[in-house]
Amino acid sequence: MTATPGDPAAEQPPPQDDHAFFGQPRGLLTLSGLEVWERFSFLGMQAILVLYFADSVAHDGMGMDAGTAASVSAAYGTLVYLVSVAGGWLADRILGSYRAVLYGGVLIACGHYAMAVPAPATTWAGLGLISAGTGLLKPNVASMVGKLYRTDDQRRDAGFALYYMGINIGAFLGPLITGWLGDHKGWHWGFSAAAVGMTFGLIQYVLGRRHLAGRRHAAEFALPPEGMRRAVRLMVLGALIVAALAVLLALGGWLTMSRFVDLLTLISVIAPVVYFAVMFASPRVTPEERGRLRPYVVLFLASVAFNFILFQAYSTMMLLASTNAETTLLGFHFPAGWYASALGAFEVALAPVVAAVWARMGPRQPHASNKIAFGVILGGLSFLLMVVPTAGHGGAAYKMAAWWIVGSYLLLGLGDILLETSGMSATTKLAPKAFASQTMSLWFLSLALANGIQAQTVKVYGKVSNAAYFGVNGAVAVAVGVAVILAAPWLKRTMHPVH
Repeated sequence: MTATPGDPAAEQPPPQDDHAFFGQPRGLLTLSGLEVWERFSFLGMQAILVLYFADSVAHDGMGMDAGTAASVSAAYGTLVYLVSVAGGWLADRILGSYRAVLYGGVLIACGHYAMAVPAPATTWAGLGLISAGTGLLKPNVASMVGKLYRTDDQRRDAGFALYYMGINIGAFLGPLITGWLGDHKGWHWGFSAAAVGMTFGLIQYVLGRRHLAGRRHAAEFALPPEGMRRAVRLMVLGALIVAALAVLLALGGWLTMSRFVDLLTLISVIAPVVYFAVMFASPRVTPEERGRLRPYVVLFLASVAFNFILFQAYSTMMLLASTNAETTLLGFHFPAGWYASALGAFEVALAPVVAAVWARMGPRQPHASNKIAFGVILGGLSFLLMVVPTAGHGGAAYKMAAWWIVGSYLLLGLGDILLETSGMSATTKLAPKAFASQTMSLWFLSLALANGIQAQTVKVYGKVSNAAYFGVNGAVAVAVGVAVILAAPWLKRTMHPVH
């Protein structure tokens, strides 16, 4: 019998797809391929973005000082993850996952093409489009991966491992291409490469759509027709009002770049506070679930502390590499942006090793809270390591060996593997059932807050010594990690069923 478009069978991939990709569903290849190119474009662009901001206008840069360049770059990250909170809701209620990811990818590609045009106005317009597009795409691709498997499918964890490996392959390749083009041809050539990469990702996503589960056009939990029309009208009206207000305030001289950065930081602080307050006060949350929320607040703050360090791999660390690190190896000159590729390379190499260690240890492996704590400590140590080569040196005359930054990224990559996998798992298990569909929103809010805090802290980069900057920030992260370890007995008691 042939399935009609409205039948559930029409929403499932062909039966022969189920083990077609290394024993995994064929749709995993489509979604992993999309993420390879999305991360290629996003992190490839981000690896050179802060360098473009800090470069002189004579060299087609924006002419910002180092601290301002890092702050604006962090504010862009804040906006991306704040918009991602809304992206999940739009997919659930209005667009559906397939269309949300498709429209998001189109916006991202358009944003990168806009940034390929050498003009400040197109740069800001491009960043706005990429923020909106990433907000639609990022929270919904992972949920589409989950739909490829039954709840009790034993291949699920291995499938997500392959998916995250794809992410890190893109994170490795992106800075290599954009960094070389930015260094040899110009920054906007690097942005062009990101645009082409995202276009490739979209093409293979559309061509592979028949292999995806739940590829319906309607949203899974769609609003009723009248409610949907009202929601769309309110969103369009709200966007127009915000845009008009922003233009008026900018023309009046009140809305400067610095104040816009401060506003995003303020929103990134208020949003999680409100989110947690709503969950704690909700009558739909049981006392038992409320008890599990308390330890999650601790893990949420640990995620903020780690990602505050991690995101600087693409801001202050890039600035440091461009001014104070050797960019010659065995007589071969390489762009400073290539250092960012080391992070993706280490995560690709170390992820299966870490997974094998946990599997070998079985029930003897550390509790999830300790894995997260170790990740935060490694992130702090990656910054503390930079104190050694920068102490007693100032200006751009001193060049440290490449291995210092590579070693820092090794610690950071290992910390990321420990924290992200355990943190996401704990998020899904500790969130109240009434908010289960919004667990990704919680995680993205921790990333938004980390970027929001970074947007303020990096303003002092270049105004204090590098040793002091990296030393203080690294020490704070280590202290947070140690505090989580000290709280381990309480966390183990209150985090059930997380082990």
